[in-house]
Amino acid sequence: MKCLASIASAVLGTGLLLAGCAAGSDNARAFPASPAAIADAPAAPRPRGGTRLPELSETSGLAEYLAYAALNNPGLEAAFSRWRAALERVPQVRALPDPRFTYQYFIEEVETRVGAQRESFALAQMLPWFGKLDLRGDAAMQAAEAERQRYEAAKLKLFYQVKNAYYEYYYLWRSIQTVKDNVQLLENTERVARTRYKAGAASHPDVIRLQVELGKLTDRLRTIEDLRQPLAARLNAALGCPADAPVPWPARLAEHPAAATDQALMAWLPESNPELKALDHETRRSRTQIDLAQKDYFPDVTVGMSYIQTAPSTHGRHPPDDGKDPVVAMVSVELPIWREKLDAGVREARARHVAAMRTRQDRANALAADLKLALYQYRDAGRKIGLYRDTLIPKAAEGLKTLQVAFASGQATFTDLIDAERLYLEFALAYERALANQAQRLAELEMLVGRSIPLAGNETPEPPVQTGDGKDPS
Repeated sequence: MKCLASIASAVLGTGLLLAGCAAGSDNARAFPASPAAIADAPAAPRPRGGTRLPELSETSGLAEYLAYAALNNPGLEAAFSRWRAALERVPQVRALPDPRFTYQYFIEEVETRVGAQRESFALAQMLPWFGKLDLRGDAAMQAAEAERQRYEAAKLKLFYQVKNAYYEYYYLWRSIQTVKDNVQLLENTERVARTRYKAGAASHPDVIRLQVELGKLTDRLRTIEDLRQPLAARLNAALGCPADAPVPWPARLAEHPAAATDQALMAWLPESNPELKALDHETRRSRTQIDLAQKDYFPDVTVGMSYIQTAPSTHGRHPPDDGKDPVVAMVSVELPIWREKLDAGVREARARHVAAMRTRQDRANALAADLKLALYQYRDAGRKIGLYRDTLIPKAAEGLKTLQVAFASGQATFTDLIDAERLYLEFALAYERALANQAQRLAELEMLVGRSIPLAGNETPEPPVQTGDGKDPS
């Protein structure tokens, strides 16, 4: 035992010296061991139990909903934790294997010329071939960067889900308001019809038809009112809240005219989309794995030292080195002689690299197609907004007002009036649908290109005729 400490120091010092040589000149490039070591790392989701979340009220805008989801959604927190876990893998693969300590006790003492050997102690360190540790660190770092981009993709997807549900919830609110206004209009018309029927100025079938139309519209109102809970549950799921948590109606929705051109959006897709960035890192990682597989053709080396405790000789003779404890240096080399196995490892790495490149190419094509479709739907929604707001709704409102006057004077039929009211209702709902569709498609475009899209203006011209008072219809 008297020399064990010195032996351990010698072996470890030798191992570290050779490991420094094995790392090569690239060893100066250090890898971060934790997310805090990355300067431009995004902020982590805060602990779910220790952060005060924003309060969502009737005055809350979309920004408050997004902040709430970013702090409270468990899926986003899981994605961030996977990134942290991948980063912690880097220092593990770049470290040397643990040294091996061996203790041997001789059940039967080995008698030698200088005395009996009773026990031995050995310490060995395996050293990978030059550059292996650095390549392993490169591969692990690329995997961690891929997880980082997946976290960014999860954040963009979450924001899209919040926006999509928020705008759909808005459309439901405006639909309820619009249908309620039209129910009130039909009720007033039905009262006028009954009065005219009592005075003999209208027929009974006309009154019945108006009442049937009123019943159909009332049923439609109840149907969309019942839709509030499912849509609120959908929004709550994105926010990380219970499905039955109360959700206030959203504020008035503004039009979303994008200032970016189609060409700019298509150029942003390969530059900013986090899915493609993650696949880029996976491709680099697979290329590093090829280099690492080729390193297996070279042997790993193990260095070590052993110390044997020897008792003084019990014979009458006492040589000069009687009882001296021998110290043995050891070097072992792995022999990579199974070439077929090594060749298969290189072929496997190359095949995975090709697969990674083709996967990236395929995903880029699919995302470009999704972007083209979203652009078409976005432009179509904008066109419909202008059509209904500037042309169809004003004309339908003017026609309805004219028919109401004509009906009161007996110059128009119930059929004409009902058709005009139905047309105005459909145009008003179509306008709100187009407004929500445009906002949803803009949110999808931002998710696809991986960045915010500048808007040409944030104010929305009001439709010519208001169909609601903006209050909670419930």
